[in-house]
Amino acid sequence: MAIDTDLTRTKSPAPGTPRMSRRDKLVLFVLCAAQFMVALDFSVLNVALPVLGADLGMDRSALQWAVTAFALPSGGFLLLFGRIGDLYGRRRLFLAGLALFAAASVLATLAWDPASFLAGRALQGLGAAVIVPTGMSLLTTTFPEGSARDRALGISGTLLSLGFTIGVVAGGVLTDTLGWRSTMGLLALFALLVLPLAPGLLPESRTPARPHLDVPGAVTVTGGLLSLIYALTTAAGHGFARADVLTTLVLGLVLLTAFAVVESRTSAPLVSLPMLRRRTVAWGNLGGLVTFSMMSTVVFVLTLYLQDVLRLSAWETGLVFGAQGIASVLAGSVTPRFVGRLGARRTLVLSLAGQGVFTGGLLFLDAHAWSVWLATAAVSLASMFHLGAIISYGLTVTSGVPDGEQGLATGLVTSTQQVGITVGIPLLGVLATTSDDLLAGTRTVMALDTGIVLAAAALLAVGLRTGRAAASGPVETEPLGTR
Repeated sequence: MAIDTDLTRTKSPAPGTPRMSRRDKLVLFVLCAAQFMVALDFSVLNVALPVLGADLGMDRSALQWAVTAFALPSGGFLLLFGRIGDLYGRRRLFLAGLALFAAASVLATLAWDPASFLAGRALQGLGAAVIVPTGMSLLTTTFPEGSARDRALGISGTLLSLGFTIGVVAGGVLTDTLGWRSTMGLLALFALLVLPLAPGLLPESRTPARPHLDVPGAVTVTGGLLSLIYALTTAAGHGFARADVLTTLVLGLVLLTAFAVVESRTSAPLVSLPMLRRRTVAWGNLGGLVTFSMMSTVVFVLTLYLQDVLRLSAWETGLVFGAQGIASVLAGSVTPRFVGRLGARRTLVLSLAGQGVFTGGLLFLDAHAWSVWLATAAVSLASMFHLGAIISYGLTVTSGVPDGEQGLATGLVTSTQQVGITVGIPLLGVLATTSDDLLAGTRTVMALDTGIVLAAAALLAVGLRTGRAAASGPVETEPLGTR
C-alpha cells in the first residue's frame, strides 16, 4: 500500500490542538541548541584561519585541513550513526556524541601543535556525525507529524541557518578580541551547557526490532562519502587536476555504486532502496542539496567580495551577515504557516525559486560603495527563501515515514545538508578564488548559482507534481521494503 506523504493534509492546527508543554519546549531547546552548535562549527573558524596558522606554524596549504579534518568525518559517518541510533538507542548515542564533541572542542582549544589541533577537529567532526542525525530523529519522533512537527522543524531550521551565519560574524569578533582559541572554546562551552540538561529531558527511542547492522553497506557508503568529501574539499584549494583528488573522486563513485548493489541484495539494508525511490525522498533531498550548496557558496564568495573589493572590515562584513541572520529568523517564524496552507512540496519549490531570483540580484554588484546595500538586501531576501527551503525539504522527506525509519530518513536529510555545505564552495567558489578579477569571478559564480537554483526549482515542480490538483492529493510512492 502506498504511503500518503502529502503535507497539505496537516494544515493549521485545529482549535483543540494542545499547546507545546514546558517539557516539550525544553526538549526542543536542547535539540536545537545542539544543532546550532554544529552549524556554528562550520563557519566560526573561517575568519580565524590565517591567525591560527601563524600561531601553530601551519602554512597556507595546510590550513585547508582545519576545515577538511572536520568535514570528512561529519559528512562521511552521518548515515552510519543515524542507523546505529535507530537500532541501539538515539538518546544514548546523542549523549555520547555531545560528550565527544565537548572533549574534542577542549582539545582544539588547548592545541599545542598542528597535529593536536587537527585531531581535535576530526573528533569534533565525528561528534557532529553522531549529534546531527540522532538529534533530528529525536526531534521528529518526539513531535508528532502535523503542526507540532512543522513548528519544531521550523525552529530547528532557523537556528541551523542562523548558526552558520552567526559563526561568520562571531569568528571575526572573537579572533580580534580574544584570539582564535576562543572560537573553539565557544563550541566547548555550548556542548558543556547542553550535555547536563539532555539526560533528564530526552526520551529514548529505537526501532522495536533489532536487525543486524548492515556492515558491508556501512563500509561502502562511509568510504564513498569520505572519498568524495576529501576530493571536493581538496579541490577547493588545489583544483581537480591533482592525482589524489582524481583518485579519491573515482574511488568515491565506485564505492557508492558498490553500496547501491549491496543494499539491493541484503535483507536488512542500511538504506532502504524503496525509500530512496519515494518521490518525496528523492526530489526533496535534491532540493536540500541545491539550497545548501548554493547558499553556502553565496556566503563564502560574498565574504571575499565585501572585504577584498569593497574593502569592508571584518566587523562591517559581519553587519551584512547579521542582517541576513535577522531575515532568516523572520522566515523561520512564517514558513510553517505557508507549509500549512500550501503544503511542504509547493513551499519547497517556491522557496527555491525565490532564493534563485534574489541571488540573481547579486549579478549587479560592482566596486562602488552603494553595492553594500544591494548585497545586504539581496542576500537577506535570498536567505529568507533559503530558510523556507530548509524547513520544507526536511518536512517533505520525513513526512509519512514510520518512527522506526526516522533515523534513516533524517540521516538522509542531514547527509544532504553536510554534503551540500561541503560541495558548493569547491565546485563554484573556486571560480572566484582563482580569478584574476575577483569582481568578475563573483559575478560568474552568482550567475551560475542563480541558474542552478532556478533549474532545480523547475525540476522539483515537475518531479513533486506541485500543480494545483497534485497539491491537494496524495503523493504516489513506492511502498516501504520489508526488513
